[in-house]
Amino acid sequence: MMLEDGVEELLDRAVAQRYASWFRALADPTRVQIAELLARRREPMSVGQITAAVGMAQSTISQHLKILAEVRFVLVEASGNANLYRINENCLNCFPTAADVVMGRPVAAPGDTPC
Repeated sequence: MMLEDGVEELLDRAVAQRYASWFRALADPTRVQIAELLARRREPMSVGQITAAVGMAQSTISQHLKILAEVRFVLVEASGNANLYRINENCLNCFPTAADVVMGRPVAAPGDTPC
């Protein structure tokens, strides 16, 4: 969008920072695999189930889940003595919009959907 003085308006800094944190969280192929697995399953999974599916050490998977949970791509639910992880359904809608905004594609509005 152009401002009156002919200068292009930049993406709001806070929005840019939020989008950058999302892109950083997905900057690792294992985290992409975990997010894709949870998005495809659409049901909570234990770290053990995720570990078995991905084929890495549980401590590695736990670290990746922590990073995904920090940006709210993954939500954590307590279940007895364990935690269950599920995809944040809001992110299935807002992350593609973030990518479109960053790539200069027109979208309705960046929005503030919590991810």
